[in-house]
Amino acid sequence: MGRLKSFVNVAGFRYGAVALLAVALLAGGMLIASSFGHTAHAQPAIREAAGSAPASFADLVEAVGPSVVNVKITRLEKTEFPDMPGIEDGPFGDIFRRFFGEMQRQPHTFKSRGAGSGVIINTDGTILTNNHVVEGAQEITVTMSDQKEFKARVVGRDPKTDLAVIRIDAKGDFKAARLGNSDVLRVGDWIIAVGNPFGLSNTVTAGIVSAKGRIIGAGPYDDFIQTDAPINPGNSGGPLFNMKGEVVGIATAIIPNGQGIGFAIPISTAKNLLPELISKGSVTRGYLGVNIQDVTPELATSLHIRDAKGALVGDVMEGTPAEKAGIKRGDVIVVFNGREIKSSHELSPLVAATPVGKEVPVKIVRDGKELTVKVTVARMEAKEPQEEKAAKASEGKWGLQFEELTAERSRELGIKAGHGVVITDVRPGSPAAEAALRAGDVVLEVNRHPVKGVEDMKEKLAKADPAKEGALLLVQRGENTFYVVLKG
Repeated sequence: MGRLKSFVNVAGFRYGAVALLAVALLAGGMLIASSFGHTAHAQPAIREAAGSAPASFADLVEAVGPSVVNVKITRLEKTEFPDMPGIEDGPFGDIFRRFFGEMQRQPHTFKSRGAGSGVIINTDGTILTNNHVVEGAQEITVTMSDQKEFKARVVGRDPKTDLAVIRIDAKGDFKAARLGNSDVLRVGDWIIAVGNPFGLSNTVTAGIVSAKGRIIGAGPYDDFIQTDAPINPGNSGGPLFNMKGEVVGIATAIIPNGQGIGFAIPISTAKNLLPELISKGSVTRGYLGVNIQDVTPELATSLHIRDAKGALVGDVMEGTPAEKAGIKRGDVIVVFNGREIKSSHELSPLVAATPVGKEVPVKIVRDGKELTVKVTVARMEAKEPQEEKAAKASEGKWGLQFEELTAERSRELGIKAGHGVVITDVRPGSPAAEAALRAGDVVLEVNRHPVKGVEDMKEKLAKADPAKEGALLLVQRGENTFYVVLKG
């Protein structure tokens, strides 16, 4: 706008006549358009939207800035030097054994550091951030906008939505942000993001809501706000504010090779979980006991369904609420507790939000016919015996759970498809935990042999003896590749 004003001021005299002619033509065009009944209704909405564009974000930033904090964490990592076959037998073998032999065989613990952002949601120093920012943290330091530092501790975490609550270990009257309502956000609304990108504290970026309800493959509860406000590494856990100064989202993910494509967790999702995260440290979710998928047009034809919508049941777990209610493989869930299900992604959050023990009607399509069954929702955390047994079997003696590496994740990490498995869980106190492995790590090799998939991984671990050589794993974490040894 400033450049436009300067242009008008400098060239106003020269182009005055042209400007008057343009205004006259524009006025005539508007009269013609209004005579056809098109512009009369559209113009007020356009003028209102144009009037809402802020001339400056300065007052807003000044008001909300003190509620945004930097979150620095320290983790303890363990690793071992890998074996180097051939070196010990070479001309410098004696020197190698003397100076590096013991170092090679002893595990080493080192500190790794990370950083993110957070927003104060209570004057007592309660802070909302991302789970991946504080997961595994041994020490948390919170830096305020005035550069004061405080130690903090984790109050509650929810990996499924990547949310976490931490609290400052000090008494004080801290500046807290107001939580808004992300449900009323509209695509095109202005927002600002405040955080700590690349360690540059209290950085403010502005943009608009680019889309809502985005599914990016992060889990069954994907429902992200997409924004073009620049979000970079270090922004994770930082807030998105609307023009009223209310938090409407928590920045959580970016597309590394994209520009202006960032994602945030809707604050309405967080507000539903905060009471339990703060009081219990975790979230209780409803549980149905089915594996589901979308209904494609081809599947709809085969299943004799008119519309390609609903959640197709691919499997029903034994002893679960779904099995007890009579739901079978091949059924299509089209309505859950009065809510229409258009895709499989819509079912998971509805079930999760249902109170444990509540009986709800579920409408299904079976062999082209609709029927309704009653399902009593169970608690997700309380796994049924068969599931618990399966989980322990997959963890085995090493304490690891893992799954196939998806093609998308392989491309992100630069790993050839069909090589490696991704760790999904590590049992506390297990050999895997002692080796500082964590969810998200990718195992590429076991005892120097490439891992081709889950079954291959299981076979290789089964052959390893914890009491003897253990299992030497080649692990990729982000851009780093390293070895760890699992011992019983």
